[in-house]
Amino acid sequence: MTTVRLNEEMLNKISVLEKLENATKSEIIKKAITEYYKKQIMHTTPYETGADLFGKYGSLNVQSEDYKTRLKEKLGEKHSH
Repeated sequence: MTTVRLNEEMLNKISVLEKLENATKSEIIKKAITEYYKKQIMHTTPYETGADLFGKYGSLNVQSEDYKTRLKEKLGEKHSH
């Protein structure tokens, strides 16, 4: 068993994570150590580190891809009369 001393800021962060993840302090700390170990020992790339987050919070509607096409269509409709 190991004891770790944490300042108030770290304890507050863990407290927030406890509520968000519905987990105990021990579970959160173990997960953090596991992630840190993977990052340091396994030498993952930045992409691999964030792969599970990419696209998670984005929109399914990709507006920038067809912007020019939609603009041309709108202008064509406006000036075709």
